[in-house]
Amino acid sequence: MNTNRRILVPMTAILLTMALVLAPSVISENAFAKKYKNWSDCREDHSKNWCKKYFKNHNKDNKKSGNKASQAIGQAQSSSQNSQCVSGGSTFASCNNLSIQNQVNTGNNALAQDSNGKGGNKASQAIGQAQSSSQNSQVVSGGNTVGSGNNINIQNQVNTGNNALAQQ
Repeated sequence: MNTNRRILVPMTAILLTMALVLAPSVISENAFAKKYKNWSDCREDHSKNWCKKYFKNHNKDNKKSGNKASQAIGQAQSSSQNSQCVSGGSTFASCNNLSIQNQVNTGNNALAQDSNGKGGNKASQAIGQAQSSSQNSQVVSGGNTVGSGNNINIQNQVNTGNNALAQQ
């Protein structure tokens, strides 16, 4: 039992360290501005309220004058994990769930408009990120369950750069 703990603690520390160091470089999802044509495509990436605002700004006919522009950067990730172990013996270090999610958005979301003296510019910008994780683990064992049935979830979101808007 004591030998198992001597092995388990350093192995867990090494695993978590490697996951935290390597995750941003391995599991990265770059974001690009996206234009949605229909409701269902928008809802796959964003909330109901976000999509309402998006289509409200994109579906109006602006025949009077000036310019109209909208920009959006959206990122979404989801993870669902389940594990179950049933054993008559040891389940040492079994049925563990590890979820690592990372979102990075770098660069600028820039928008500029010139109405040519007509006036009436309208613009909207948005950056949205969402992550979710659901983990379940069950362990039934007749022996050692040290290091078993653990759920570990690591999430990171980073936005760098500018969200700039200029109108004339």
